[in-house]
Amino acid sequence: MRLLALDTCTEACSATVIIDDEAHSQYQIAPRQHSVIILPMIESLLAESGISLKQLDAIAFGCGPGAFTGVRLGASVTQGIALGADLPVIPISTLASLAHTAMRLQGANQVLSAIDARMGEVYYASFQGSSADDLSCIGEEKLSAPESIDLPEPQASIAQWTGIGSGWDTYHQQFLQRSEIVTGSLAFQWLEDKFPNALDIALLAKIQFANGKMLTPEEALPVYIRDKIV
Repeated sequence: MRLLALDTCTEACSATVIIDDEAHSQYQIAPRQHSVIILPMIESLLAESGISLKQLDAIAFGCGPGAFTGVRLGASVTQGIALGADLPVIPISTLASLAHTAMRLQGANQVLSAIDARMGEVYYASFQGSSADDLSCIGEEKLSAPESIDLPEPQASIAQWTGIGSGWDTYHQQFLQRSEIVTGSLAFQWLEDKFPNALDIALLAKIQFANGKMLTPEEALPVYIRDKIV
């Protein structure tokens, strides 16, 4: 299969082209520059991969949550490309992509993803899975103050979890205090400086594509969670 994936939802801007099992990726920390660099990034990757937009099978994108402008930009760029090339789209949660990053880099199978939502709040969700194929969200993706997040139920006397995302970078002390107060038995390791990455979005989208879970370009909608613009 031939898949383009992109993400502009946080400080990181990234794109990936996957052709079967070969991936070409670009990733850049560039706050407030996403609208300038995302299209050249995509053009560069397509040229590097030796294919055109019309040769793709689908386009995947980080649909949020994240920064309002970035989430909207990613959906808009995806819609425009997909409509022009007559391609289906595959939205992937940024929180799920972070969980996949922890799985890919650390072999984690229990992950609490959190993105700094500003205004003293975080977007967060818990995920479990032994592989990308069975990675699943426990409950719902939510927005709350870091000291009030819902924690997963421990599955053993000591349950090892991995924290990832900018929410952990900003609020790890509050998260760890919350864990100690609420459960007393969830042990967390924390991966620093990790943002959603189009590579993980692409790898999750491959599974969705294989299962026929695709949408029309008009359905490439952003997921904000918060209804306030920040």
